[in-house]
Amino acid sequence: MGLGWRGAAGTLRIRTEGSWYLLVTLLLFCGFWEAHAQTDDEKSVYFWETGPWGRCMGSDCGPGGSQSRAVWCAHVDGWTTLHTNCDQGQRPSNQRNCFRVCDWHKDLYDWQLGAWNVCVPVSARTLWASRPFTCSGGEEGIQIREVGCILRSDVSPAEDSICEYFEPKPRLEEACLIPCPQDCVVSEYLPWTSCSKTCGTGLRTRVRSVLVPPLFGGVVCPNLTEFKSCKPGPCTGPEGMHSLRIGLWSPCALPETRTARQAKRRKGKDQGRERAGVKDPETRELIQKKRTRNRLNRQESPFWDIQVGYQTRDVTCIHRNGSTVGRGLCSMRDLPLTVQSCVLPKDCQVTDWVEWGPCSKTCVDPESPIGNRTRSRQVVQFPVGEGAECTPLEESESCEPLGEGVPPCATYTWRSTEWSDCRVDSLLSQQDRRRGNLTGLCGGGLQTREVYCVQANAELLKYLTDLREKDKAGQTQRQQKPSVPPLLSITFQITASRPVENKLCEGPIPNRSQLCQIPCPIECEVSPWGAWGPCTFENCEDQVAKKGFKLRKRRITNEPTGGPGNCPHLVEAVPCDEPSCYDWKPVGLDQCLPDDEKLCGPGTQLTQVQCVNSNGEEVDRNLCTSSTAPKPVPCEVPCSRNCVLSDWTPWSSCSQTCSSKTIEGKQMRTRSILAYNAGEGGGVCPNSSSLQEVRNCNEHACTVYHWQTGPWGPCTEDPSASTLNTSTVVRASGGGQGACSMGMQTRKVICVRVNVGQVPPKKCPDGPRPSTVRPCQLPCKKDCIMTPFSDWTPCPVTCDAEGNAVKRKQTRKRLIIQQPSNGGQDCPEVLEEETDCEVPKICPGFRWKTHKWRKCQLVPWFVRQHRPGAQETCGPGLQTRAVSCRQLDGTQADISECLKFAKEMPAITQRCQLPCQDDCQLTNWSKFSSCTADCVGVRTRKRALIGRSKKKDKCKNTQMYPLSETQYCPCDKYNAQPVGNWSDCILPEGGRVESLLGMKVQGDIKECGQGYRYQAMVCYDQDNRLVETSRCNSHGYIEEACIIPCPSDCKLSEWSNWSRCSKSCGSGVKVRSKWLREKPYNGGRPCPKLDHINQAQVYEVVPCQSDCNQYVWVAEPWSVWKVSNVDLKENCGEGVQTRKVRCMLNTIDGPSESVEDYLCDPEEMPLGARESRLPCPEDCVLNDWGRWSRCNLPCTRTNSRVRTAYTLRSPGAGRQCPDTTDKEACSLNLNCFNYFYNITDWSTCQLSPNAVCGSGIKTRMLDCVRSDGKSVNLKFCEELNLEKKWQMNISCVVECPVNCQLSEWSAWSKCSQTCGLEGKMWRRRSVVQASQGDGRPCPSQMEQWKPCPVRPCYRWQYSPWSECRVESVVCGHGIRYRNLTCFVSDGSGSGEGSLVDEELCNSLKLAINGDNPINLKEACTLPCPGECYLMEWSDWSSCVSICVRGAGVDFGSVQVRSRAVLAQEPENLQLCPDQVWESLPCTGGECYEYKWFSSGRLNSTRPSIWCQRSDGLNVTGGCPPMNPPVDNSSCDPPCLMPKSFCSEAGICMCEEGFTEVLSPTGQLDQCAPIPILEIPTAGDKKGDVKTSRAINPTLPTTIQPGRTGRTWYLQPYGPDGKLKMWVYGVAAGAFVLLIFIVSMIYLACKKPKRPQRQRQQNNRLKPLTLAYDGDTDM
Repeated sequence: MGLGWRGAAGTLRIRTEGSWYLLVTLLLFCGFWEAHAQTDDEKSVYFWETGPWGRCMGSDCGPGGSQSRAVWCAHVDGWTTLHTNCDQGQRPSNQRNCFRVCDWHKDLYDWQLGAWNVCVPVSARTLWASRPFTCSGGEEGIQIREVGCILRSDVSPAEDSICEYFEPKPRLEEACLIPCPQDCVVSEYLPWTSCSKTCGTGLRTRVRSVLVPPLFGGVVCPNLTEFKSCKPGPCTGPEGMHSLRIGLWSPCALPETRTARQAKRRKGKDQGRERAGVKDPETRELIQKKRTRNRLNRQESPFWDIQVGYQTRDVTCIHRNGSTVGRGLCSMRDLPLTVQSCVLPKDCQVTDWVEWGPCSKTCVDPESPIGNRTRSRQVVQFPVGEGAECTPLEESESCEPLGEGVPPCATYTWRSTEWSDCRVDSLLSQQDRRRGNLTGLCGGGLQTREVYCVQANAELLKYLTDLREKDKAGQTQRQQKPSVPPLLSITFQITASRPVENKLCEGPIPNRSQLCQIPCPIECEVSPWGAWGPCTFENCEDQVAKKGFKLRKRRITNEPTGGPGNCPHLVEAVPCDEPSCYDWKPVGLDQCLPDDEKLCGPGTQLTQVQCVNSNGEEVDRNLCTSSTAPKPVPCEVPCSRNCVLSDWTPWSSCSQTCSSKTIEGKQMRTRSILAYNAGEGGGVCPNSSSLQEVRNCNEHACTVYHWQTGPWGPCTEDPSASTLNTSTVVRASGGGQGACSMGMQTRKVICVRVNVGQVPPKKCPDGPRPSTVRPCQLPCKKDCIMTPFSDWTPCPVTCDAEGNAVKRKQTRKRLIIQQPSNGGQDCPEVLEEETDCEVPKICPGFRWKTHKWRKCQLVPWFVRQHRPGAQETCGPGLQTRAVSCRQLDGTQADISECLKFAKEMPAITQRCQLPCQDDCQLTNWSKFSSCTADCVGVRTRKRALIGRSKKKDKCKNTQMYPLSETQYCPCDKYNAQPVGNWSDCILPEGGRVESLLGMKVQGDIKECGQGYRYQAMVCYDQDNRLVETSRCNSHGYIEEACIIPCPSDCKLSEWSNWSRCSKSCGSGVKVRSKWLREKPYNGGRPCPKLDHINQAQVYEVVPCQSDCNQYVWVAEPWSVWKVSNVDLKENCGEGVQTRKVRCMLNTIDGPSESVEDYLCDPEEMPLGARESRLPCPEDCVLNDWGRWSRCNLPCTRTNSRVRTAYTLRSPGAGRQCPDTTDKEACSLNLNCFNYFYNITDWSTCQLSPNAVCGSGIKTRMLDCVRSDGKSVNLKFCEELNLEKKWQMNISCVVECPVNCQLSEWSAWSKCSQTCGLEGKMWRRRSVVQASQGDGRPCPSQMEQWKPCPVRPCYRWQYSPWSECRVESVVCGHGIRYRNLTCFVSDGSGSGEGSLVDEELCNSLKLAINGDNPINLKEACTLPCPGECYLMEWSDWSSCVSICVRGAGVDFGSVQVRSRAVLAQEPENLQLCPDQVWESLPCTGGECYEYKWFSSGRLNSTRPSIWCQRSDGLNVTGGCPPMNPPVDNSSCDPPCLMPKSFCSEAGICMCEEGFTEVLSPTGQLDQCAPIPILEIPTAGDKKGDVKTSRAINPTLPTTIQPGRTGRTWYLQPYGPDGKLKMWVYGVAAGAFVLLIFIVSMIYLACKKPKRPQRQRQQNNRLKPLTLAYDGDTDM
């Protein structure tokens, strides 16, 4: 390995041992540098440094600016020093003039980009010599261009910095790719031809064709022809050495001038006097021509000037060696014609172009401002003969409307009718048609509208048009303002725009349906009835009447829709006596005080009272002065030996709310014995009946009255209001009802007695009487608004087969934009009108009319009279005819109409033959006779002899001139068979057809059920040719019934009833569910999300709140004591009391009825029995303990709670009372609790019972939870004033289950093919409304197809060219012919089709593969014996891409054809012309790869090594060059790898610069390039060290066995193709050596530092280092 760099003379290689030379060179250079440094002065160690130029500064924009830069003196070591240490004479300038750029210069200056230069190879740009280059795919190149800043006004150059101020300088060079040379590629040879001679010495040839032409400097094509001599045998007689050769026809020329002919005629007249009445043939011919011309000129078209001339050709005698000899040497059996008639060619002549027509764009359209305009020219002279064809008669160019006052173009936009009313039943019917008739529905619904297209600026255009017309008519003066409303007001004068066809509108179609919301009415909810109040006056301010009422009330807990007027009555009244407005209310009793200030015995208790009003509210006590205060209540303080009774319990709730003759309300209270008397001397205990008291309550009669209201009536006009309710056509925004005036509503209010009915109003109190009248807003009347009628639909004129116009109808429509309401004007019934189209008298169309052929014109006699075999009035000639243009009814039309609309113009000339006297003349063949039936009998046609031919014997020869022809009657048999696949299942088309104007939402269109599918039928004749299906009595289809399954939606049960709340106290949940009845199928509406457990039930869970006081425990009084060890004298001691405890439903009037015990809280259940000690006489008696006091929070052991009792009976002497206070420590969750709020989860979205979707409410509830986790009454949390920070209700939306809505099917498209078996028709539909929620999804089938009726594909096709015909002569210039034939095929492209009668192609345009000019004959050359000539052109080769396979490089595609050389005589090979080829570009070429192949069979006819293209075609050229180009047959297997060759020793080796990579079997696998190291030079821009392919890396030294002239070197690659380890070691060692050498050079050349003392002197003046930022102020 060595170091290498590119030099001017090549690539220099320095081996590793040559490093010494490098070291010596560097040391010499270092010594020179040191010597130079010593001879310099001391200041050479200092130099000037400059900073970058700063910004251009200045007060004015332009060239007057200046810019500066920093300049300082620096030491070679890099530090800054004083300016005086540097040479002042060499100090650079720190200021210069500049161009100050401003923003407005951007419009004056710009970059000018030059064109890219030719792509130059990268190797050619380097300073070093180029080395051999192997091109693979393309060579990398660089192309450059010039870029400069210019002044736009005069394109003068400017400084680049000006343009760089605005945008960076564009790149000056870019990479490019130079294609590799493409050698010529030719095919294999065709087989050898037979010998060119049957005797003597001839030639056998074989030819090949060009496949790829030579490109980009590639190798030229080799010979395409290969010859070898052949000798079939000696010739027995003399060989034919001469042959007649026919030359080309001369150009068509007119006969001699008329003057020359007249001179001859005068000369003939002089001689004719001698023979009166005899004219020469020429004179007779001239007279006949003149008569013919005069007669036919009247019908001659002015567009043709046909002149019949003549043309001649030479006939020569040619020797085999190609030389011309005397004609006498050739046999003169039948000389060909040397003169013939011809049409003098005349080019097409056209008039000058007329003026340009008006621009098709007559208005201003910003989106497409460009239109077209055309101009035309007329044909003056049509081409005749071989004259040039007519150039285009019409041309067009783009244009823009010019001039002032160009109106804007019509613009179109979508409009829509108003939304229909919101309907919930539309959604319900989508889910279940049985639910579509429900009433009172609310929530989410669906509303629809129609969408139509209108002209957006129709009013503006109409106004501008009217204004122009008035200006033209002179009705307005320009000095005055036009008396028309301003433009802005025009829009409001027209209620609706005229609809136009929907296809004129672009952009997305607005939605035709949308979800809507019908607000659900909120039901009124009221609280339970309150207690009956006291007897009070109706009006406390007016107490004159003695009539009074007891009232009970309830309140509204949920405000209803429409206000409280829709709630039931809130007040009930009962008449009563002795009413009062204020009364005393007892609130408690004072302590019992014995009479006469005794310590015990009878006494009284004072009642504690409050003054309250009729509502129970406390008022001033003075207001109750008129009422009697409660009297003191008698009581008794028991003495020490007396019986002790407990206090009375509170009165129970009244058993009845009212009283009647049979029902009375009762209340009860009880007391119990706490201690018995002490025998004699003590107060005796009462009997048990005295322990209970009963009193009457609610003694008022059960005659309850209340006011009952009826529904509010309609809103009617208020007679007192002055505003009139006029009708309007203003469309309310948002679909709401506009309010035009105020009206009033009334309702009926009656007094009702409960369970009786209506009673007089005096029975009810007047205070709470509801109002009977309220104001309201009257809705505006809305009239019907309609669009004007659309324009009539167009009337396309169609004609039947007979040319008569078909009658059609045209329609127009209008749409309802706004439906009438509130008594507005109704819509008219007629929305569509229909009328008959006007039928034109003449069906439009044009055709060519041909006139009678003129007489056959011969070559003038004076020209042909000296030709051999010429006769006076017979022979070949030419005849012409006139052609004119006609309408279909036969009337004359302009010729230009036929050129545009008619078929090809008929021929106006044709060859003809005038029979000579010896010729047999026959009539034309008659038509064949008719056949009685197909396949039965024969049919004949006949012709007859004419004139003298009847008497000639040779004409009577029926074998040469048959007079009749017979053929079998055609046997047409047809068979039909199906073809192709079945179509989609298609429903019968009985539904609506989408309107051209209004787009409607799909309604109840049948989407499933029985339909039909179709399969095309094809009809063939007995020759298996495709014919019309009508021949098989078929309409073209097979129909088969099919079923489109109807979608079945998911079916669920109705909701179950709500379960009971899961908790009896606080927040719980209640549940309802649905069960799955039927799963969806066939694309039905999917099921909602099912329960994960059983997949069959849908649950709905909502929170619920149970009143903790709903059920309460009620305990009856304690029973009489049962003393266990009774002291008969004392009746005291230990005993037991029991009582009955029941769970009762709590109401506002108190517990009402018993319920199951589990409904009450078991923890709160009072004790049913208690053990205690019955006090003995003289003992102290206390009442029952009161309630425990509440523990103060927080709950700690230091806090305590107490309960108290008081003394009922004082103890006797010597005895004391127990403690009247009981104390207990507070313990958390035992007798002391913390309370906090708990919030439940959100419920599901709750809808109104009459809604299926839409807006709803999510709720959650607050629960008061005790610290032990038990839910308690909310009052415990409310008493603590805990913060309530939660929102309890939020709105929500339940997505409406909207089914997918589709548009109607479009009309069937045109057939995808005009003929053939594979034609299809399609129709499509689109999604109008995508499914939402659980709606039915859209079906996958959005398009349907059905086959088209099979039609035969007819086409014109050329027959093969005939052989070159040179009449009866052996060789020379001749003509070859071909015919047009009609073929039929099935359009599949397989096979050429079948030949049919030409009549079937008559309707087709005369064109072959799109080429209109039909060429049925062409000149050709039949080579004479011995000539060497070019063959006919080969077929065009397949399209080939010039590319590199797998590399993505493509330089275009090309196809080629060639002409090879053919020779017949070995002596004439030197006279052969050069072979030729021609190419043309193409598209879609195939990218091929070329490889060498070999054969191990030595005796094979195939060569041992050949080149093959990747498609399997054997070729010559294209494969990589083999070096050396010798036969590799000595190597087995042969050496086919690139850069390999077979050595003399029979081993595959690699070329110089490549190393062998062997396979595991020891054979050559590939030739890998050897990497070398390149050292970049100063001139090389790509300075990176890179790996390159080695070229001649070593010089030839030692000759190795088997490697002649090859240099031995180490192999860096292993057998696996990877670098060996020693390569890395050598590279690392070389790098370390290089670092060592550089370090040594640096140390040797470095100047020693100055002494330290000198540096200290300089340190007195510290150098100032300046950092300049470009500012001039520094």
